[in-house]
Amino acid sequence: MKMLRKLIGFPTVSRDSNLELIYYVRDCLKPYDADIRLTHDDEKRKANLFATLGPRGEGGIALSGHTDVVPTEGQAWDTDPFNMVEKDGRLYGRGTADMKGFIACVLALVPEFMERGLKSPLHLAFSYDEEVGCIGVGRLISDLRRAGIRPRSCIVGEPTEMRPVIAHKGKKGYRCTVRGLAGHSAYAPRGVNAVEYAAEAIAFLKNLARRHRDQGPYDRGFDVAYTTVHSGVIHGGTALNVIPHECTFDFEFRHLPGDDPDRLLHEFNDYVRSRLEPEMRAVHATAGFLIEPLSEIPVLDTGPEAEVVALAQELSGSSEIGKVSFGTEGSQFHRAGIPTVVCGPGSIAQAHKPNEYVDLDQIARCEDFLRRLMERMCKA
Repeated sequence: MKMLRKLIGFPTVSRDSNLELIYYVRDCLKPYDADIRLTHDDEKRKANLFATLGPRGEGGIALSGHTDVVPTEGQAWDTDPFNMVEKDGRLYGRGTADMKGFIACVLALVPEFMERGLKSPLHLAFSYDEEVGCIGVGRLISDLRRAGIRPRSCIVGEPTEMRPVIAHKGKKGYRCTVRGLAGHSAYAPRGVNAVEYAAEAIAFLKNLARRHRDQGPYDRGFDVAYTTVHSGVIHGGTALNVIPHECTFDFEFRHLPGDDPDRLLHEFNDYVRSRLEPEMRAVHATAGFLIEPLSEIPVLDTGPEAEVVALAQELSGSSEIGKVSFGTEGSQFHRAGIPTVVCGPGSIAQAHKPNEYVDLDQIARCEDFLRRLMERMCKA
């Protein structure tokens, strides 16, 4: 697929600029009299693109996707991750599934949408920095709000194997910095070991995770049916014979709709303040914990009765509706009053892995989905 090959060739890892890709998409849309809006990050290194095709005015359907991808360093790829390779009915490359496959299908069919003649607006929303906390889309939505633009509904093309998804968990991420007191390890009782106290705090988080696994609450509609607690990054210490004076670790709650992540944070905070800090400060008065927010993704919880759900079922040819544990930008569109579902080609099981791929069959199903959308949106 020519368009997907082109998009994969832009190495839009979140730490880097996506402007080359965004400008390419802008240039692809210009011949179709698209109304194009760009919103940039503070450094002007990245941008969202929002384009309206066809009639201007209220309503319309937004097709949404993020342009950034996760890094490939440290992964054992069999091919160049930024040079798409077709093999055995699969398209390999970073972003083929997550989620340039969907964006490529949309862009490849724009000429056909325009040739057939749109009766209502078709909006394209392509964002930056989704992979590091759904950061960019917030600016895109704020710009639309100021401009008085609100699509009637939104379809986010994250990989769901073309099955409509109506709900996903929310996420709250935090960074915890543990301050101790350095010294010679031969005199460990005279220092405050930040690594060991971080380990105790992480063990407490693990027990919270076990409690939710064993006691719920549960929603069996989700692929992981309970709220999860996860510690993902830790840094601390300088040498074995030095008492570590600082340790940082990042953790997250991925919570079911209706479950309160702030209650979990309160439990964790109460534990470190009442159990760990008094012991630390008995040795050194300024030792302790600093907990700072890193990122937040709201829950998506679109009611099964919503018009966009029936639309996605019709377009996908599937009566199924699903719920997933991974977060998407769909929750931010939904929070902004734009009813949203998630439905796109490929499997989340391929996301973020070496040798990421999307099946050609999934691309074909996505094209069929979009052509059915044409039947609804275009003139006879």
